[in-house]
Amino acid sequence: MHRSKLTLYIFAALIVGVITGYLYNKHVINDINNNIAAAETAVKSIDASLAKVTDTTSSAYHDLKTQRAEQSAIRKANDVLRDNKLVGFNILSDIFLRLIKMIVAPLVFTTLVVGVAKVGDIKSVGRIGGKTLLWFLSATLVSLLLGMVLVNLFEPGKAMQLPLPDSHIGTGIQKTALSLRDFINHVFPKSFIEAMATNEILQIVVFSLFFGVGTAAIGEKGEVVIKAMDAIAHVILKVTGYVMNVAPLAVFGAITAIIAKQGLGILSTYAIFIGEFYFGLLLLWLVIIMAGYVVLNKRVFTLVGRIKDAMLVAFSTSTSEAAYPRVLMELERFGCNNKIVSFVLPLGYSFNLDGSMMYMTFASLFLAQSYGIELSFQQQLSMLLVLMLTSKGIAGVPRASLVVIAGTIAMFDIPEAGLALLIGIDPLLDMGRSATNVLGNAMATAVVSKWEGEIDN
Repeated sequence: MHRSKLTLYIFAALIVGVITGYLYNKHVINDINNNIAAAETAVKSIDASLAKVTDTTSSAYHDLKTQRAEQSAIRKANDVLRDNKLVGFNILSDIFLRLIKMIVAPLVFTTLVVGVAKVGDIKSVGRIGGKTLLWFLSATLVSLLLGMVLVNLFEPGKAMQLPLPDSHIGTGIQKTALSLRDFINHVFPKSFIEAMATNEILQIVVFSLFFGVGTAAIGEKGEVVIKAMDAIAHVILKVTGYVMNVAPLAVFGAITAIIAKQGLGILSTYAIFIGEFYFGLLLLWLVIIMAGYVVLNKRVFTLVGRIKDAMLVAFSTSTSEAAYPRVLMELERFGCNNKIVSFVLPLGYSFNLDGSMMYMTFASLFLAQSYGIELSFQQQLSMLLVLMLTSKGIAGVPRASLVVIAGTIAMFDIPEAGLALLIGIDPLLDMGRSATNVLGNAMATAVVSKWEGEIDN
């Protein structure tokens, strides 16, 4: 009942946010937006005049430069004024984002330690881990590629035509690739406390694997640790539930801010974007089920039937973590061995978020299109590989995807301010992503169980 109420509150917050944003746009922000638009038009006109001046030492040239600087200052001052007018709404979504980031690291650590410790010796961990990662990496690559193909096919960002923030001249796209040393530094922690403090999830995963294997190796003494970690994991999941209660306020703040800033016209583009994204998710569901069919044969449909309630929970609450206990129970009923489920499922919530993977390429390239930034095929592939690396370890809780996208788009000179386009509709998109993540993780666990011969018909 509580979950369905939360979903109702989120939708209510969206509607109230749209109405509030519209009224705020008309009565508070409208004059500021007009000033910004006028300044932008003036700057473009001055730029055109500057291009025609051949003598850069003439008084006419210097006058134009002075006028351009004045108009740029007017635009910047109105930008700041508009942001100040919206700061109260933005704070609501900022609080939610910070609370979610607070939960991610301890949740990954505790669930993964319990799973690894239950598997047992290092050889078993290595063998099962190898098969698990093979599936995870394949699923991740397919999801990212599907998102890239669809966003290039649909081009949802073309209609946005946003100006680059604080710049009215073109931008150069910087190709950025991680060096081997950067990769090593990103993966292996020099301090577990530092990794926890900075939310370096991949480093936490590495430490958790070592900690889990060590806990299993000391036998009976380790059982106390496993019980404690299991209890802590349940506490953190409970905290996640509390934090989700703030979601309607965050949704209200985010959607109000974006509508107040951009006007109601932005919703027509959102409708196209949301529709195209959900079409992409349906295609991804088909791919996951077909891949599962290759290994599980007709039993794949039994599995999907068993987890449909868990997927509905994830959809309605916008978090795949909420479905975790139900998925674990249904996988064991399906015939999967408990030790495989306890190991693979927590890993999946860090490494195998198929819906989130597709969203990352879809959303990142959508933002590039919105700002009129052309990325070559090689640059898009580079972004895909960067996302494949940086996304490993994000937990199945709301909004984690936005953090990864923010870090990635900055590497390709795509303004992070564009995330404001996504945060307002992120709860709607998160519903589909979360349900897809549940399907992907359940399928991965069942497939690895079959490969290990640990599945009961």
